[in-house]
Amino acid sequence: MKIEKDRVVRFHYTVSESPVSEGQEPLESSQGRDPLVILVGHNNIIPGLEQAMDGREAGDTFEVDVAAADAYGEIKEGLTQRVPKKYFKGQKVAPGMQAILQTNFGPRAVTIVKVGMSVVDVDLNHPMAGKDLHFAVEIVEVREASAEEVEHGHVHGEGGVEH
Repeated sequence: MKIEKDRVVRFHYTVSESPVSEGQEPLESSQGRDPLVILVGHNNIIPGLEQAMDGREAGDTFEVDVAAADAYGEIKEGLTQRVPKKYFKGQKVAPGMQAILQTNFGPRAVTIVKVGMSVVDVDLNHPMAGKDLHFAVEIVEVREASAEEVEHGHVHGEGGVEH
């Protein structure tokens, strides 16, 4: 079965900054864990990776470079914000580190820019914004999505949302 819109895909991935150089450590990998499970065509992964999966089948392995614009976007200037330190609830914060900030729209990954006595300056760009990425992918399984999964826009059951 080929990957296309409204199909559920289980896959392993390793992502590195592109271009990949010898001895470079991956940014993230699913190897040694359960595969990632997505519903294709519902914005569950970055667009460039989803496009590269189109038409592939279980058992396929491939590598693809995804430009920043088709990954987490380019860095947007002016996306820094000053936040009271109390919102980091006892987390030890330092410039350059990643943290999760609870917002009115849910949790958001931020990069700490500057730490003052009572405030923290954060960069709201995604931590991988502006980075070209290289993916090594192994497609584990492709199946039809249920009508309920398509209606909800995400996978249910094993590896997906339970509700």
